[in-house]
Amino acid sequence: MTEILNRPAPTETSVATRRMTMIEAIRDAHEVAMAADERVVVYGQDVGYFGGVFRCTAGLQRRFGKARCFDAPISEQGIVGTAIGMAAYGLRPVVEIQFADYMYPAYDQIVSEAARIRYRSAGDFTCPLVIRMPVGGGIFGAETHSQSPEALFTHVAGLKTVMPSTPHDAKGLLLAAIEDPDPVIFLEPKRLYNGPFDGYPDRPIVAWKNHPAATVPEGYFTEPLGKAAIRRAGSAVTVLAYGTMVHVALAAANEAGVDAEIIDLRTLLPLDLDTIAASVHKTGRCVIVHEATLTSGFGAELAALVQAECFYHLEAPIRRVAGWDMPYPHVHEWNYFPGPARVGAAMRETAEAV
Repeated sequence: MTEILNRPAPTETSVATRRMTMIEAIRDAHEVAMAADERVVVYGQDVGYFGGVFRCTAGLQRRFGKARCFDAPISEQGIVGTAIGMAAYGLRPVVEIQFADYMYPAYDQIVSEAARIRYRSAGDFTCPLVIRMPVGGGIFGAETHSQSPEALFTHVAGLKTVMPSTPHDAKGLLLAAIEDPDPVIFLEPKRLYNGPFDGYPDRPIVAWKNHPAATVPEGYFTEPLGKAAIRRAGSAVTVLAYGTMVHVALAAANEAGVDAEIIDLRTLLPLDLDTIAASVHKTGRCVIVHEATLTSGFGAELAALVQAECFYHLEAPIRRVAGWDMPYPHVHEWNYFPGPARVGAAMRETAEAV
């Protein structure tokens, strides 16, 4: 892995920490990377002067100048295409697609160029590029601001796909993604930007300041790509989730009274199959939860892998809980969105199946 310049050497002393929202953690990761490595450049629609529609890049242009943090035309294909060229010739671009729903004009560049350049050039060129995208619903953004297209990226060989669920992981995983020598799709659940969300829209937002995962180390640190985290230990059923659904699954397990082991995948590709298999071997049961539509969603791949790796340990059918197979509905958002009631029912039924 190519080193980021001027990375602080690890020490045995305790590291200073600060409580951050996910927005602040992402912004801090940009600042740390840009300060350490002059090759890191950041751009996208409204990313420079305004600081991004969600303010994840606020202040970067003022600190690092217009040559390293700047605004791009409204052309997703152009944003990603130029970033691929920059990456191939030695820079480390981090680009923002304003909403994941807008990435489709850039999909050809992502799939045909970024993901394949290492292989097409026999390793002569690489593409150390990070493409950040806010994903998911829960903000009444309707069908053009609420999609969860992660399966479109996990299907493509040559891409890594990441989705954090906490401020701590958002910073650590983003710094690891910027270091990576290959293209990384970094998906940010917009419903988690300002606080954890348990799936109940009528409850007051819980600020990240009251959550232990909002304690983020100052300065440089990384979380490894390809390593899941066990968010709740249990023995009755394994629950696989990522992004917003991690918090929904935690709420569902507590309210349903199920001794569920909840695994936060964090990185969809590369996938930590060892942690998943060890948990399912223990529980014998598995529920998969994601916000995207059910058919051909990433949960189908997870179910196939669990079936292949854990067949002789399974005591019940694998269950998937997901969004409806339809364009994201504005009016029925909270029925489409897998909430604690649906997720808890699936946990109970799977844990009790004989």
